[in-house]
Amino acid sequence: MTGVPTRTLLLWCPDWPVLAAEIVDGVPAIGPVAVLHANRVVACSERARAEGVRRGLRKREAQGRCPQLTVVDHDPGRDARAFEPVVAAVEEVAAGVEVVRPGACALAARGPSRYLGGEEPAAERLVEHVAQTCAVESQVGIADGVFAAGLAARVGQVVPAGGTPGFLAGLPVEALGRPALADLLRRLGVRTLGDFAALPAGDVLARFGFDGALAHRLAAGRDHRPLAVRQPPADLAVTADHDEPIDRVDAAAFAARALAERLHDRLAAYGLACTRLGIEAVTAHGQELHRVWRHDGLLTAAAIADRVRWQLDGWLSGSTGRPGARPARPTAGIIRLRLVPDGVLAQAGLQPGLWGEVGEERERAHRALSRVQGILGPEAVVTAVLGGGRSPADQVRLVPWGDERLPARPGEPTWPGQDALPAPVEPTGSGGVGPGGAVGSGRSGGAVRSRGGVWTAVGVGGATGPGVPPWPGRLPPPAPAVVLPEPLAATVYDAVGEPVGVSARLQVSAAPARLVVGTARPVDIVGWAGPWPVDERWWAPAEARRRARFQVCLADGAALLLAVEAGQWLVEAIYD
Repeated sequence: MTGVPTRTLLLWCPDWPVLAAEIVDGVPAIGPVAVLHANRVVACSERARAEGVRRGLRKREAQGRCPQLTVVDHDPGRDARAFEPVVAAVEEVAAGVEVVRPGACALAARGPSRYLGGEEPAAERLVEHVAQTCAVESQVGIADGVFAAGLAARVGQVVPAGGTPGFLAGLPVEALGRPALADLLRRLGVRTLGDFAALPAGDVLARFGFDGALAHRLAAGRDHRPLAVRQPPADLAVTADHDEPIDRVDAAAFAARALAERLHDRLAAYGLACTRLGIEAVTAHGQELHRVWRHDGLLTAAAIADRVRWQLDGWLSGSTGRPGARPARPTAGIIRLRLVPDGVLAQAGLQPGLWGEVGEERERAHRALSRVQGILGPEAVVTAVLGGGRSPADQVRLVPWGDERLPARPGEPTWPGQDALPAPVEPTGSGGVGPGGAVGSGRSGGAVRSRGGVWTAVGVGGATGPGVPPWPGRLPPPAPAVVLPEPLAATVYDAVGEPVGVSARLQVSAAPARLVVGTARPVDIVGWAGPWPVDERWWAPAEARRRARFQVCLADGAALLLAVEAGQWLVEAIYD
């Protein structure tokens, strides 16, 4: 904790959550608007306050006081995104800004006051600049410490140096922003910050704990920490303008090499390396081209030059408009080329892989695939990424080569205790394995697992460990070897030749005995397990899907994953 608080200038934008909703979502802030979190008002517009809406009111009570109230959900991310231009505008006037919260930022007052002619002119200049740049109203307060400056900003006051304790003394204890502590202090007869600051620090710590001691320091005008200013990000992008438009690949390659070396030298000066590179080009006709290249390792100067050359080759060698060809080439030559390091990290911050994950072979393959992408587009080379889902087809997403390999669906494909979940069945010769290992039942809840070549029965509920499956009803491991892009229609018969059905209560009409896939010959079923129900998106009738899965083993040695949906049997996948 600091002994002498820093002279602090704090800029505050009143009702910022309401303004952020107007900036991002277009909600008119001039009307009665309330931002709600956990069914309570956390911010409201001036028009809403005139109608009696206050912070802390429940939604129904706020709407009762103001029937025409517009309700907006609280979104901290929205508030932070909308506040970033305001912080950037403040940084254009003064450096060393700390974002206290969305809607308030602070900085040391000494620097701006010295070169702007005093504290009050500095405050006026900041308010005016933010209003002109961002069209946002704001207020500035200056005092000793961030806490006191925040309270001064609410009344637009500049507290003289050394006068902070006197300024705080007359404020109510609710100004601490701790409702529980304020209520307790009032019941003890302590009503102002001056009364609270007059209490012995040791007694406050013993009675109210650490948070109470921290509030006691703030009430006395002493800050608990110095300003944590942020450093404006360095401009690492490099740009090259060309008087003569570049329309030949060899000329573009020469320009790319020089620009790549400039970018690499600039990154090295900051101790950084590039892992994701943005390539931007502007043609003589004003056409703007943009592409982002990703790389698993660190991009050297040669690697940056190669990717820029490949990309320019892809742009300048585009198609002439033939159907099905690669994208059309620009209508004019390139007059501006810009490289933007979209992803950077410390030079020593990337741990190389082992056992073939890096090396000449992998780099050569990466260069070849990246060049194909530069010519044919990023979707020309894709790789598979495992994610969440209830069926094998849902768990795989194809992403362009070099893109971030993030699953489209939440949830990892494995979880603790998965070894005890159902697996493909082994031939039993009598219809399958049921719950508890009862041979021949094949009812819901049973399956088998291979351990060292020996197949044993397990129950669906037998998963061990604290993990919980992220996708209830997900197909358990091992995964099928082949997932059919389009399921094959099939028919399952019982021992007397009647079609097998599954009721709404998951009752199998008879034990499956034979399987017919399409127009193929029937194959005997020597082992089966199921059904396992899957009921998806039941809340959306147009997207609802309900089916039951079976695992079957056939007499010819094949193991299949079957599903029955709306009375139709389908072959979804094949086990190895």
